[in-house]
Amino acid sequence: MLSSHYPFKLPPLPYAYDALEPHIDAETMHIHHDIMFKKYVDNLNAVLRANPIYQDWSLYDLLAYNDDFNEEVGTAIRNNGGGVFNHYLYFDGMTPEKNEPTGQLKTAVIRDFGSFDNLCACMKAAALTQFGSGYAWLMFDGTSKLRIVKTPNQDPPPLLILQPILLVDVWEHAYFLKYKQERDKYFDAWCSLIDWNKASKRFTAG
Repeated sequence: MLSSHYPFKLPPLPYAYDALEPHIDAETMHIHHDIMFKKYVDNLNAVLRANPIYQDWSLYDLLAYNDDFNEEVGTAIRNNGGGVFNHYLYFDGMTPEKNEPTGQLKTAVIRDFGSFDNLCACMKAAALTQFGSGYAWLMFDGTSKLRIVKTPNQDPPPLLILQPILLVDVWEHAYFLKYKQERDKYFDAWCSLIDWNKASKRFTAG
């Protein structure tokens, strides 16, 4: 997705809408993907339609070099381009098929967090302490050290410094229908849905 450019298209879900039940319900998936995610895709295309000079820029460049834009355009691209990438990685990072970290990522998790349970605990702390809406991320730096980062709203992470592996969406629309205000229970459910195979590929590709 980071290599894509204008016009952006809404990626389909990589599984059925009800595939993640009972952890995430089909109604939430329809609203979150078909309405919320699509809104960011449409809005980003509208911004770039009005600023054709940036239409051949990849999503990565639009987000990584966002500080180079004037304030109005930069804010619109950060909000909507971040919404596109963040949602893509969120939906693409889950699976109904139970799997576990393997290979280099497994080694790095044990090295940097001691255990997978401790990794989830650290990510949970970031997710629960993110004030308001936002995301908690698992990323890695230039030395392949794993880092946990949290970002507000639809802000992208610092892509020039860290590379993303996976993230959890803690906007209320991601969980409120099923979990109400219990973000902690939603996080625990999300943690059981992580697609570690894709996460491992992102880590080794970086």
